[in-house]
Amino acid sequence: MGARRKSREMALQFLYLVDAAKMTSEDARKSLFDSWHAPDKVREFAEHLVTGTLAQTGNLDTLITKYAENWEMRRMTAVDRNVMRLAAYELLNELETPISVIIDEAVEIAKTFSTEESGKFVNGILDKIKLERTENIAAPAEGKEHAGEL
Repeated sequence: MGARRKSREMALQFLYLVDAAKMTSEDARKSLFDSWHAPDKVREFAEHLVTGTLAQTGNLDTLITKYAENWEMRRMTAVDRNVMRLAAYELLNELETPISVIIDEAVEIAKTFSTEESGKFVNGILDKIKLERTENIAAPAEGKEHAGEL
């Protein structure tokens, strides 16, 4: 498993603790990041993903709900909801990472931490969200910094 995959899984676990276990970010950080003996590179990218995803959760939820026909965020499993938040954040902000890599990783993580059906559900929604990335590339926000820098 590559470093980025480990980072994504670590970020998912963090987001799950905040969302489902109702931990504060600080408690989740102590519980997860402080106990994992991950290489700095893995931890730094995971923290980058967590920080960005948490900062944009409201917008990400709106976007996911837009494409999740007849599904409210609260009805989705916590794992699926957070896999999609994480991947949607990455799709919209990590423009140097290929779309197919982000979606494939999200689907595999969903299947690992949730169910086989979750992979299909996540794939269907992210496949629609990827179109938003094209719009972001075509018309970048003024003053937006390069999101790939850590």
